[in-house]
Amino acid sequence: MGVQGLTGFVEERGVFFTELRVRDTKLVIDGSSLYHRLCFAPDADFRRGGDYGAFAAAVRDFFGVLRACGVAPFVVLDGGRGAEDRKLPTLRGRAAEQLRAAHGLSRGTGGCLVPLLTREAFVQALGRLGVPFVQCFAEADREIAGLANRWGCPVLSLDSDFCVFDLAGGYCPLSHFQWQSVRAAAGPQGCYVPARCFSAERFCRHFGPLSKGLLPLFAVMNGNDYIGLEALEAFFSKVRLPRGCAAGKGGKHLRLQGLLNWLAQFAEPAEAVDNVLKYLKKHQREEIRELLCTSMEDYAPSDVNLEDFFQNGSYECEAARKADVPEWVLDALAKGKLAPFIINALILRSTFLHVQVENMQRPSAHSTALPVRQVIYGLLLRVSHGTEDASSRKQTNELPIVCEFDRCQKTVKKTFVQAARLPPDFSDDRFPLDKLMEVPMSCRQMLLLETLGVKMSSLEPIPSHLQLPIAVTCYWIRCSEPKVKLNQLKALLLMIVSGELQRITNDPDPTVLPAEDDSVAYNEFLKWKEKKLQNNDFDLDAAHSFCQWQCCLQMALYLNQLLGTPLSEPDLSSRLYTGTLVHRLYQELKSAPSVENLFTLSPKMAQLYLVFLNTVES
Repeated sequence: MGVQGLTGFVEERGVFFTELRVRDTKLVIDGSSLYHRLCFAPDADFRRGGDYGAFAAAVRDFFGVLRACGVAPFVVLDGGRGAEDRKLPTLRGRAAEQLRAAHGLSRGTGGCLVPLLTREAFVQALGRLGVPFVQCFAEADREIAGLANRWGCPVLSLDSDFCVFDLAGGYCPLSHFQWQSVRAAAGPQGCYVPARCFSAERFCRHFGPLSKGLLPLFAVMNGNDYIGLEALEAFFSKVRLPRGCAAGKGGKHLRLQGLLNWLAQFAEPAEAVDNVLKYLKKHQREEIRELLCTSMEDYAPSDVNLEDFFQNGSYECEAARKADVPEWVLDALAKGKLAPFIINALILRSTFLHVQVENMQRPSAHSTALPVRQVIYGLLLRVSHGTEDASSRKQTNELPIVCEFDRCQKTVKKTFVQAARLPPDFSDDRFPLDKLMEVPMSCRQMLLLETLGVKMSSLEPIPSHLQLPIAVTCYWIRCSEPKVKLNQLKALLLMIVSGELQRITNDPDPTVLPAEDDSVAYNEFLKWKEKKLQNNDFDLDAAHSFCQWQCCLQMALYLNQLLGTPLSEPDLSSRLYTGTLVHRLYQELKSAPSVENLFTLSPKMAQLYLVFLNTVES
């Protein structure tokens, strides 16, 4: 969520903040804001599909600083879109913005775009670091506010809605949280993170004074992610908003300031709403009253008890119960073992496929992974044959339909996709969704492998944690249009080998003696990386192909999770995919094929590369 124009308004006027030294405290962190902030590092490359290892290192550094300052972080992530799907127009607008950014990046005009697997890399990094986190059923804001108030600690986010919530410990914007400039204090107290905290008291004093209880009405009337201004245009066109003392600074926030000054004359929200309705036609009044009152409830802290989750691991949510979500699905969602994509497909039969920096003249890179998504939809949307819906569908032989929002040329369009028909082992009579984990693991593994078109026997020579990426690579080679070029395949496999070499060098297994030739090969690899690149051109067709691979990996990850991980989950944070490296390898293979011998100093890594190549080519 976010209140239109509010971040810019409060940032321009520093008077609404107090200085804060963050140490020896609990801290509730808005996970979505944090991973966006860390992803948009000044030196990040957004054209080549993401460098997840570097991103995971930034996540590790951030939480290392908090630990050094005695801060106990609790990360809360958004889940799905919610059963009512109230943010759909906002999300469509954001998808269009992201598409414009992707198009700009594809043409070399700059921009920022979150790489496709950033969220997955973030969740995995939190797990590896042992940082407590929860993924909510829907939007997380109210649950973040509820938890922070239960503990009386600050909220760390970059969302202006937290200026509106009544927060006992205050709201620290990430833009003022100087974690890279930790300071040591005099005396025994130790180091702290310098930060600034938004003060709702100062803000309200500035306008009147304004009652804090009126801030939710202000947010709703000014416009947020759930409500546009169209409904209240009649009010704004007729009312005379006071200019007040704050109006002198910049014309762009005049309406926002005028609204705050106008609201300051009322003691509580009901009185203000009555006065708003006087400006509207009689037949509109009750509908608008209900809209305003419902929307103000978005700023009441949630009744979901996240403290209970962090203490006992149980996530209880009334909205999920009403939506009839199976208990194991809700539990897996809360623990980050299922993605929001899954819950949206299940409840709304609607999903967004995030755009990447790809060739806009071609079909979306996501189209390559369509058969995998159809199997996911088939698993989620099977209906017990006893229900009326199922019996009517059985007679017409229809399969469930899901609405996908995806790129078509340079616009976001919706497409209706039919779920896959599943093998008899997964019939909804025997194993409805709530009993999916009772299907034998061998059957679940077979469904995953058949979807990707590989046999387990061909994956046996591959280390278990890399079996899924190599299976995905086999699928990518078979299903991509246009066909994958040999040098693109070699670049991708060399990149996976480099990630494996880095992993065993930097994070060695204590039970295995380190091989000296591995560290020699790794040092040679680092020297090669430091050399000036002869050709740093951006190849859009190669980028499109690597985007297709990421789309296939993302959906294979989701299917693997939904089936209870019949294959080990690959670790994105250990440099499984590094966009800048795979593009460089591809460019160099075209001009200097000897790059294929980059790891010959390590017999183990050279052999691993050959095993990968043979598996995929066979």
